[in-house]
Amino acid sequence: MERLNQKLTATNEDLNASNAQLTRTNVDLDTFVYTASHDLKAPITNIESIVLALRETLPSDMQQEGLVSHLLNLLDNTVARFQVTIGQLTDIARLQLAHDGPTEPVVLAPVVQAVHLDLMPAIAAAGAQLTVAVPDELVVSFSPSNLRSIVYNLLSNAIKYRALDRPARVHVSATLTEAGVMLAVQDNGLGMSELQQRQLFGLFQRLHTHVEGTGVGLYISKRLIENAGGTIRVQSQLNEGTTFTVTFPT
Repeated sequence: MERLNQKLTATNEDLNASNAQLTRTNVDLDTFVYTASHDLKAPITNIESIVLALRETLPSDMQQEGLVSHLLNLLDNTVARFQVTIGQLTDIARLQLAHDGPTEPVVLAPVVQAVHLDLMPAIAAAGAQLTVAVPDELVVSFSPSNLRSIVYNLLSNAIKYRALDRPARVHVSATLTEAGVMLAVQDNGLGMSELQQRQLFGLFQRLHTHVEGTGVGLYISKRLIENAGGTIRVQSQLNEGTTFTVTFPT
């Protein structure tokens, strides 16, 4: 028995040491991501300014020449890709800071309504119809800013990844369950295959490349939800639509 206890003690010590090392590594990675996203902004802004100055300085007929035009376009595209990468790093750095955001009772319906109003230009441009069925009395225990970010991400994705061969329909509903408040966002958009669903919440995963995106939105949403004690699930069929179901703690 004494020998077994010694082995268990040694195992626990090894696990504690491994956990401590992992914590230090995560802190180092978080620091690197924050520093990189911050320090790279100024150089890329300077490059963008130089390209703009070139366009303002070079005669218009010279800018139309084949090689010059090609090089200027390459510079524009490179700067744009670089800015997307910086945006991704910034989002990840924000995610780490958001983990410590205080939770409080938040009425869900006004948050959904505010996001609905914010998305009205995109909804109108897409010719989409968004319906909401969220009871006024539902309250979740969550960080208000993180809750808005999650709702915005789910609704904007439902509009963004619509099917172009039919009118876009998005339905938002919420109910109180034993597990907490369940929010569902259902659309009739592009849908996803089983493989795409397995990849969906990965970092930098972009399943559809014909629209703008960084591939971090759902990754961040999932982390925020799970860190607060909630869950997120997806059900989808290719070319039929997708339903995201989030359970928030109450």
